[in-house]
Amino acid sequence: MTKHRVRFLPFNRQITYPDGKSLIRAALEAGVHVNAACGGEGQCGKCRVMIEEGRVEGGCSEMLSEDELARGYRLACRSRVRSDLVVRIPVESEIDAEALTRCGPPGRTARVQQINLEDLKNQGLFIPPVEKRYIELPEPTARDNVADTSRLISALRKQHGEHRLVVRLAVIRKLPGILRESGFKVTATLARPVFERGRTHIINIEPGDTTDRNFAIAVDIGTTTVFGQLIDLITGNVLAERGDINAQVGYGEDIISRIIVAEKPGGLEKLQEAVMETINKIIRKIVKKSGVKRDEISTVTLAGNTTLTQILLKIDPTHIRRSPYVPASTIYPPVRAVDLGIELPRHTTALVYSNISSFVGGDVVAGVMGSGFYLSSELTMYMDIGTNAEIVIGNRDWLVCAACSAGPAFEGGGIQFGMLASKGAIEEFLIDPHTLEPMILTIGNVRPRGICGSGLINIVANLFETGIIDNLGKFRHDLKSDRIRQVDGVYEYVLAWKEVTQIDRDIVITETDIEHLIRAKGAIYSGCRTLLDEVGLSIDKLDRIIISGGFGSHLDIEKAMCIGLLPEIDPDKITYIGNGSLMGARICCLTNRIRKDVVDVMRKTTNFELSMTASYMDRYVAACFLPHTDIDRFPKLKERLAARSAVEGK
Repeated sequence: MTKHRVRFLPFNRQITYPDGKSLIRAALEAGVHVNAACGGEGQCGKCRVMIEEGRVEGGCSEMLSEDELARGYRLACRSRVRSDLVVRIPVESEIDAEALTRCGPPGRTARVQQINLEDLKNQGLFIPPVEKRYIELPEPTARDNVADTSRLISALRKQHGEHRLVVRLAVIRKLPGILRESGFKVTATLARPVFERGRTHIINIEPGDTTDRNFAIAVDIGTTTVFGQLIDLITGNVLAERGDINAQVGYGEDIISRIIVAEKPGGLEKLQEAVMETINKIIRKIVKKSGVKRDEISTVTLAGNTTLTQILLKIDPTHIRRSPYVPASTIYPPVRAVDLGIELPRHTTALVYSNISSFVGGDVVAGVMGSGFYLSSELTMYMDIGTNAEIVIGNRDWLVCAACSAGPAFEGGGIQFGMLASKGAIEEFLIDPHTLEPMILTIGNVRPRGICGSGLINIVANLFETGIIDNLGKFRHDLKSDRIRQVDGVYEYVLAWKEVTQIDRDIVITETDIEHLIRAKGAIYSGCRTLLDEVGLSIDKLDRIIISGGFGSHLDIEKAMCIGLLPEIDPDKITYIGNGSLMGARICCLTNRIRKDVVDVMRKTTNFELSMTASYMDRYVAACFLPHTDIDRFPKLKERLAARSAVEGK
């Protein structure tokens, strides 16, 4: 088969790729991230690239103007390689992975919660699931010639009180040599069971005393992004962290698209390899940054939603999306990290978070465990807001949960100029109610190139409160401003003229974009209301709301209430925990108590399938307005809108 050299700029990465194959797949294999929100179906128009040299077949689309086509722009998902190529990825098609780990203030009115290491230590819970024990063994003699493994077990029992021990074959193989090389002074690595009646496995043996060098990696596997932290298991401190785009996005932006890919021959393997590529890339970077040796890493904990977890473990996720929505399992045993394809030593143990149902996965369970609200008497609502929104309500006595499909709007999907929260994304917006001129601020304070999820909420909330759009999200046609215009029958507002953007195009927000946001926020709000009503609670009975997810880190709480994403509640009751899934993965590295608690939490959690709850759809329809059909649910907003109307009426 004929192959061609394909070079991607500005990254200067080159790959040899077969003739006639998809250009976007070439980018994926070259490790070049291209914004492919629709999974390569040619529906979103975001994967535009510029062919600087060479020839492709196809790639033309009504989403590209004649001028863009003449300048060499093509859609990567529709283009097939037909010669050696030089392809430039324009700024609007890049996915900026560097910005994923940016730090910033949490939503302006939300408190922040983190893991309290001192509390763990004071409560005697700082006991990692994989520990090290230094032992000095008596050397064998003619009178004492018991087997090396028996000698090891006996020493651990006498010196550290360890019982019910199992020695792995890999340890037995290297035990004779290491014992004699080290003068029978060694360090054993022990993997703890969940319950006391279980057995402790001896998974590694090292010469000398290495008890001060024990490390773990915590991984959050998200639909769009993957995050990793390298943790010192002696101090509990995070030594390095990194985020990157989940390479699976090249196969589809949402979970359903990936399940469809997994159902095709070889699809499951491709998806698993893609996420492994991302995880290993992150591990390489944090290991290098921390200076830790790979052999010193004893544990990796992983948390992801149910579909991503099954793909990670190469388990067919087909039945997750089909009624009656049954996952293959909810609990997974410890496995060797290398058996998953993770580039860590053979002794490294991988612990995978349990799932509750097909749509409430290990990422949510990890967040519940990491936040610790399952131990509190306070009545709490936990919300993980993303492509799929999961909600958990309860306290230490009982828990209920549900999941709703919000869609990708909060991560820029389905929005004409939507993008992830990275440099150049519009995140702050204010409009002059008299001139209708905007003030915008972008991440990094650079020229705009798109709109991130929190920016989208701020824009729509401001447009609504100033009366530029109505409660259906439609623009008023009587306003005199050249920023409000109609294009192909759809009204839009120009946020930034092309002369001041990075992309040489006007950046706009359209009525279609607003409709996508209203549907997304409507799904979340109605999910909250349905779950509360099903257990006979009202919003005022909640002691607090915990918001999890990267999207929430820059969420303006007041604006979220304005559009009806969140119920109107005292902002002081809202706590932000950041990446709850990663927090839960980290705490699982630090205390073995969590693994036991997970079993208890799952036993007392009742899952509601919203699609099977008769009242959910009625509540969803009612929530598909700004902020809601019943404005009395938002008394503060109602008061502000009334004041504005009074001023306009004068």
